[in-house]
Amino acid sequence: MAKFLQRLWKDEHGQDIAEYAVMLAVILVIVVGTIRLIGSNANNVFSSVGSAIQ
Repeated sequence: MAKFLQRLWKDEHGQDIAEYAVMLAVILVIVVGTIRLIGSNANNVFSSVGSAIQ
């Protein structure tokens, strides 16, 4: 049992998948935040341009 636990502790096979999952989650948070920020600013710009045209 001790050898199994040592082997399990040293095994890094699934570590890459976890790192990629964390990296993907961080990128998704940044992208969603940027889209929300740009979306609200774009809405304000289009409203201003629409008001200026009329």
